[in-house]
Order: sequence, then C-alpha cells, then structure tokens
Amino acid sequence: MEQMQSQAMEHFVIKTISSFSANVLASVLVEATSHRNLFIFSDFFSLSSLQQLKATENCVYLDMLQLFAYGTWSDYKNNAGRLPQLMPDQILKLKQLTVLTLASTYEVLPYDQLMQELDVTNVSELQDFLIDECMYSGLVRGKLDHLRQCFVVQFAACRDLSPANLGSMIQTLSNWLSASENLLVVLQEEIILTDARHEIEKLKKKCVEQNLQEVKNNLVKAVPITDYVSCGKQDKLCKGFVLDNVLALI
Repeated sequence: MEQMQSQAMEHFVIKTISSFSANVLASVLVEATSHRNLFIFSDFFSLSSLQQLKATENCVYLDMLQLFAYGTWSDYKNNAGRLPQLMPDQILKLKQLTVLTLASTYEVLPYDQLMQELDVTNVSELQDFLIDECMYSGLVRGKLDHLRQCFVVQFAACRDLSPANLGSMIQTLSNWLSASENLLVVLQEEIILTDARHEIEKLKKKCVEQNLQEVKNNLVKAVPITDYVSCGKQDKLCKGFVLDNVLALI
C-alpha cells in the first residue's frame, strides 16, 4: 500500500508542477482525490504552483483538497454549499477516509455510529463496505463483531496531520518521551542493582572457597602419620589416598 501510494503521489506532484493554468490544476486535484491508491495529500500544500488557484474561481478546489487531507464525509455534508460537487470515486474515497479517522481515534466502532457517519442504511451494506473498501485496501484491520454489532479495530493507517491537531500530537509525543525516559532510569537502576548482587554473590563464593581451602589445609596438617594404615613403601600414597577421601566428604 505504501509503495503504491508513494508512486501515485509522485505522479500527481509532477502533474501539478507542470500545470500552468488554474483549470488544469483543478482537474489534477480532482483526479488525485479520486485515485484509489492515494490517501495522503499534505505534500500538495508545499507546492507553490497551487497558489495560483487562490485568486481564481477555482479556489474552492484548495478547500476540497483540505477536506480530503483532514476532513470527513460529515464535514463535506456540512459545507457542501461552498465546495465542488464530488464525483462518485471522491465520495467513496472520503467515506474511506472517514472510517480511517474513526479507526485512528477509537478502538471499538459501533455499527450505529458508522452507519450514521457514512450514510449507510443497513448492517449488511456497512459490513460489505468495511471489508471490500477499507480492509482489502489496507486502510484498516479489525474484527467484525456480529454479536456486539461493532467493528473492533486492530490497525489503522495514518492520515495527514491537521495543523489544528499539531499541538496535541506534540504533547502526546512529549508525554511518551517523558515516560520512556523515566522507564530508562528505572531500567538503569535495576541493572546497577543486578550488577551489585552479582558482585556480592561472587565475593560470597570466593569467601566460601577460601574457607574451604583453609579447612582442607588444616586437616592435612592435623592428621598425624601414625593414623594412616601402614603400606610399607607406599606410606605416602596411602596418606594421599586417605586425605583425598576425607576431603571429599567436606
């Protein structure tokens, strides 16, 4: 999806830059907002060639572009009087974007809410739209819950970030950064404590080994030669044999 969208955007950006009349630019914007693989439109706003639309009767196509970048089907219905009449493919696209906006905001979307937002009259039509136009296109992933009559969102693609929402997005990212930094401090403290425990265990082990060796040395010194079984010329070997068995019990 991302690759097809990138290719479509590149195509329309080139067409926009090479358009030298307001009518052609308006036509390019209609084509772009109708394209089945294009759901991101903010790149258009950085093109200086679009500025020539502002002083013409085609300025409404800039408003139309903003609608597809940030708006929903309800926004269009509320402002239809000052926007160009949408083509069927544009209506489909705007309804897809409406689902995307809702899915990015809520984890559970009741069927009643979706039918109202999309002007869909029955559940069967709604489910077909969600499956055929939203899930198969890669915009959203989720589960159609027939029992609860809702769509459970598992994934939603990104839409253009509205300038009006930039402040809240910055705050969200700042909160996430702060929480991450706090978590990092906690993890670093845990690492330090773990290393300290490990060093303590090493010292304990070393101390035990030293004490054990000292006990062994004292045993060797404390056992007199007369306590060993006489083995003739093998006294030393017998002594070693007895000590080894005694030390093995420690």
